[in-house]
Amino acid sequence: MKARVLFGVFGFAFVLLALYVFPPIVLELVVAALCVFATYEVLGSTKLVRNHLELLLAMAVSLGLAVGHFSILPLRLESVMQGLVLVLLLLFGSFAIELKYHDVMKASQVSWAFFGGLAVPYLLLSLLRIFQMHYHHGSFIVLLPLLAAWGADTCALFSGMLFGKHKLAPVVSPKKTVEGAVGGVVGGAVLVLIAAVIMNRTLDLEMPLWSAVVLGAVGAVLGEIGDLSFSVIKRQTGIKDYGHIFPGHGGVLDRFDSVLFVAPFAELLFRIIW
Repeated sequence: MKARVLFGVFGFAFVLLALYVFPPIVLELVVAALCVFATYEVLGSTKLVRNHLELLLAMAVSLGLAVGHFSILPLRLESVMQGLVLVLLLLFGSFAIELKYHDVMKASQVSWAFFGGLAVPYLLLSLLRIFQMHYHHGSFIVLLPLLAAWGADTCALFSGMLFGKHKLAPVVSPKKTVEGAVGGVVGGAVLVLIAAVIMNRTLDLEMPLWSAVVLGAVGAVLGEIGDLSFSVIKRQTGIKDYGHIFPGHGGVLDRFDSVLFVAPFAELLFRIIW
C-alpha cells in the first residue's frame, strides 16, 4: 500500500509537470512508451502472441503509430495515410511470419497482433490528440477523460463499500457491485461537471455543461466496460496483472484499461462540440 500511495503522489506530480512545465515532447515520449508497454502486455504477458518476431512487429507498429503523433516532426503524415502504411506493414509482415512459422504459429496470433499493435495504442493516443487541441486548452481538457475514468472508479469503489449488495460481474470481477457502478456513474457526472464549470470560468473554455455530464456519466459506463473487458482477458489467460511497471498498481493496462475506452469517446465528443 505504501508503494502504491508514494507512486501515485509522484506520478501525479510528474503528470502536472509534463502537462504544464516540460516541453510537449516529454509527454509525447511518455505516451509512446505507454503504447509500446501496453502492446507488449496484451500480447506478450498473456502469451496470446507467442512468436517473438510477431510480438516485436506489433510493438514496432505501436511505436510507429505513437511517433507519428509527435509535434516536433518536420513532416507528419496525414492520419489516414499513416494508418494505412502501418496497417499494410503489420499485414504483410504478419503473414510473412505466419508463412515461415506456419507449423507452430496459430493464425489467431495475427488477429491479436492487430488488436494489440494498432487498436490498443490508437485508443490510448486519444489522450495525446486531445492534448494537442491547443485552441481548446488541450493541456487542461485532457484531464477530463482521466477524471471520468479514474474519478468514477473511485466513486464506484466507495459506493460499493457502503451500499453494495448485488454483484455486477461475479466471475470476472467479484468485488464489483451494481450499486457501486451506479455510484460511479453519478459520481463521474458530478466530478466532470464541476471540473467543466471551473474551466469555463477560469479558462473561458465555453464547454456546454450538458456535454460535461454526458462525458462523466457515459465515461463511467465505458470505463467500467473497459475494466471488465481487460479483466476477462486476464482471467482467460491466467494472469493476475498485466505487468509491474507501476509499483503497487501493476502494468499499463491495469491502470489504463478504463481510460482506453473513455479517452476516444472524450475525443469524439470534444470534436463535436468544438
